[in-house]
Amino acid sequence: MFTKILVANRGEIACRVMRTARRLGIATVAVYSDADAGARHVRMADEAVRIGPAPARESYLVAQGILEAARRSGAEAIHPGYGFLSENEDFAEACERAGIVFIGPPASAIRAMGSKSAAKALMERAGVPLTPGYHGEDQDPGLLAREAARIGYPVLIKASAGGGGKGMRRVDDPAEFAAALQSCKREALGAFGDERVLVEKYVLRPRHIEIQVFGDTHGQCVYLFERDCSVQRRHQKVLEEAPAPGMTAERREAMGRAAVEAARAVGYVGAGTVEFIAHQDGSFYFMEMNTRLQVEHPVTEMITGLDLVEWQLRVAAGEPLPLRQEQLAIHGHAIEARVYAEDPQRGFLPSTGRLLHLRPPEQDGDVRVDTGVEQGDEITPHYDPMIAKLIVRGADRAQALGRMRRALAEYRVVGVSNNVDFLARLVATPSFAGAELDTGLIEREQALLFPDEPAPADQVWLLAALAELAGTVGSDAPWAAPDAWRLNGLGARRLRLRHGEQTREILAEACEGAWRLRLDGHEGPGVLAGGKVDARGELRARLGDRHVRAAVVAAAERRHVFFGGRCTVLSLVDALHAGGDAHHQEHSLRAPMPGKVIAVSVRVGEEVDKGAPLLVLEAMKMEHTISAPRKGVVSVLHYGVGDQVPDGAELLEFEELE
Repeated sequence: MFTKILVANRGEIACRVMRTARRLGIATVAVYSDADAGARHVRMADEAVRIGPAPARESYLVAQGILEAARRSGAEAIHPGYGFLSENEDFAEACERAGIVFIGPPASAIRAMGSKSAAKALMERAGVPLTPGYHGEDQDPGLLAREAARIGYPVLIKASAGGGGKGMRRVDDPAEFAAALQSCKREALGAFGDERVLVEKYVLRPRHIEIQVFGDTHGQCVYLFERDCSVQRRHQKVLEEAPAPGMTAERREAMGRAAVEAARAVGYVGAGTVEFIAHQDGSFYFMEMNTRLQVEHPVTEMITGLDLVEWQLRVAAGEPLPLRQEQLAIHGHAIEARVYAEDPQRGFLPSTGRLLHLRPPEQDGDVRVDTGVEQGDEITPHYDPMIAKLIVRGADRAQALGRMRRALAEYRVVGVSNNVDFLARLVATPSFAGAELDTGLIEREQALLFPDEPAPADQVWLLAALAELAGTVGSDAPWAAPDAWRLNGLGARRLRLRHGEQTREILAEACEGAWRLRLDGHEGPGVLAGGKVDARGELRARLGDRHVRAAVVAAAERRHVFFGGRCTVLSLVDALHAGGDAHHQEHSLRAPMPGKVIAVSVRVGEEVDKGAPLLVLEAMKMEHTISAPRKGVVSVLHYGVGDQVPDGAELLEFEELE
């Protein structure tokens, strides 16, 4: 076994590898960019080495810098995590030349499966069923358009060297093909350094099922069952579970056997995933092989009781696989939810900022949180905005689903927009609860997933007020006591809170060791309320005869009220403040996030229709098109191609036409 390894990655996967290495008595070396100097993975490591500026192309993607860090630190092996250099055959070969073990498959296997087109050609020769499509090397746009017409719309354009939904577009109409192709190629080049694409038939209502495989240097290869990763948005996975609902033993064996044969065909060693598109009738097509550990590997660990990172380390050290195929078994059901800094109500735009408050649910053997950040850390625009992976296990799917709902209800994130409430709605949809799974589930459940925001319940306003008052309850000072005694009269306070256009006032009178709260000057006895904050920062409150648990987190004038399984944001109104909201500029378009302008589609003075693309921003390795909100004329362009823009920056000025 190794004595020291370098982890050539960041975030939760780097922390995950370090936890296993520490348990095995292996020292760890972290690498970091300027944006990650104080990151959690750096704090966890035994030593850390700077590898460059914030952009990944100047740090985490510089192979020689990683190798130099390994040489300087004396690391015997490099674990690449996932993303970055994890599927780069040149890096694997460079490690071998430098006498450093690459904790992953041989470069030949990465090369064989690294190109989606080449992998499909290999699988076709091996007799594995493939989705109809074009996987050739000729990238002439005209040829690709003709191939799309031959295949039949809708089609899917995919980056040949890609993954994670980047460089991928569904196209339903031939008129949209050229623009989608250009966007895919541009995004693929930026994310993977390779603009080649393939075109496939888009399978309607497909399921995305993948098989975890593992090979060693002694000729053994096993499959560790399947994961269903059908619930996606923008071709990126949102929820994963294992085993796949509705999977029969016969189909599991058939898919597992096909995955093992695919791995054997390329002499595979280490952890890998063979991904399939499955029809609702159970038939399946080979899609691709990921020659690395997957983001969703924890659900496999939860149902097998195994540590896949430990298996990676042991196999890379030359040891045989710890178990044979007949020794592997499924125990229960596991579900994983990816918690992201993003705004589902704004098309899942990434969010940046400091994590002012971060409180995950309590962890035990059935609830697990894998994360690379802690409270106080910053989500930057330079990398993937994942906050954590929340994984739960149950004896069966119903129990796992119940645990996921409770865990999401207990998750507290303040400081960045996030998808926790969205995930809570998602796992509660009839489609997911009933295991009616396909990659269009989120689109199909739009009405339930993106409802109009309801007005906050009375309890939310009262809890916010009670938390505001809680700082005085329990104090020994006579002027802070929760009763009617004051130097200048009765102990009463008025609080004003706002939610959108609604403002409400709460009158609080100290009474009987608690507070009597009246909402909007309501006549009558009001609500007798009291509460205290427990060790986890949760507010244990009494509202009349009802006892509830909530949390109220202050961030400047905002009060984030976590209650009833969702978060409501109220603003504390300063009665002495006479100012109003900032002037809204009707004739300008602003950047929804910090990013880089990579395309401008209009000229000053040009007339455009509603919905016409104006410019394209790139942020967090994804493209975001800014479109015309209505018919009008572009009067001023403030940025050009290549310019960096901050969040909220005025991009252009736009004059509406009648």
